[in-house]
Amino acid sequence: MLYLDNAATTPVRPEVLEAMAPYLTRWYGNPSSHHTVGEAAADALADARARVARVLGLRAGDVVFTSGGTEANNLAVKGIAIGAWQLSGRRHVVTSPIEHESILESVAYLERIHGFAVTRVGVDGVGRIDADAVADAVCDDTALVSIGYANNEVGTVQDATAIARAVRERGVPIHIDAVQAAGWLSLSAAELGVDAITIAGHKVGAPKGTGVLGVRGRIPLEPLLHGGGQERGRRSGTEDVAGAVAIATALELADGERAAASARVSAVRDAFIARVLTLVPSARLTGDPVQRLPGTASFTFAGTSGEAVLLELERRGVVSSSGSACAAGSDEPSHVLLAMGIAPEVAQTAVRFTLPHGWTAGLDAVADAVAASVAAVGSNA
Repeated sequence: MLYLDNAATTPVRPEVLEAMAPYLTRWYGNPSSHHTVGEAAADALADARARVARVLGLRAGDVVFTSGGTEANNLAVKGIAIGAWQLSGRRHVVTSPIEHESILESVAYLERIHGFAVTRVGVDGVGRIDADAVADAVCDDTALVSIGYANNEVGTVQDATAIARAVRERGVPIHIDAVQAAGWLSLSAAELGVDAITIAGHKVGAPKGTGVLGVRGRIPLEPLLHGGGQERGRRSGTEDVAGAVAIATALELADGERAAASARVSAVRDAFIARVLTLVPSARLTGDPVQRLPGTASFTFAGTSGEAVLLELERRGVVSSSGSACAAGSDEPSHVLLAMGIAPEVAQTAVRFTLPHGWTAGLDAVADAVAASVAAVGSNA
């Protein structure tokens, strides 16, 4: 079976398992405990925090360990927006309609429960967000701008630096969701000019349930979890030391391999896209044809059912997806594709292929399987 759904999750890397194992067995102490075992755990936690901070171009104290990307996005959006509201009375958030559900639902919560006004800046037909449009949406009441660095369904990469520059000129904090960008793009908040950045460990070879919010110390952040005041009061709860070590190790490895992996996988992706578009007349590439994640190739196949194509592909030994794993089980067409102007009946034919960072082989056989699967579904329609 060939697994091409790495945007949903990736296997834990052997190096990561090895690094985290001592903190599940020998040095399993609570990092808040004042004895040898607890202090060893605290030292490992501090080291992991410093390592993550180096990858993110932040200070160690800016790193908050979370249970994953969803919690990190919730903490970023709700925590920064409510913090700004409490400090200055601002109650307006800017985002886009193609964001991950953890962003969209957090913004909707602010709107519904706390009376925030929300501006959702539209995208073009390939999922690009215009930096000037974001800047124009910012007003004196804006508490936060939250934008995805790279889209999880179609792979379109935003010009995060340009968007951040436009927003920061207005004195408004900007958060980027970099969950899909990790391992493919620079994660340096200093280079990007952003104030907050979120990462999910299981996208880069760490276990599920590990995540990071990097947020500059000067940004007020209202905690969502209350208790013992861990993570400098920003996220209470006994820290997952092994998870912190795991995500630090995975991020370092992925960032070190980033340039070579991006070049190698982009070439494979482009050849695959070209072959699918040649073999399948109904195929349409979704997302930006150039400014896209190296490992993402996403298509619609008009006149088919995306779910039926996926079943045919799996029968031929290829595992892929119809879009976001977080929307699994939904019969609704992708909100991302709809926002890009794709008709609902076409959006429901979407299929996404996502490669791992270490991929080296060609995908001609997969393209052939796609053509055969679409033909089989079409003949049964």
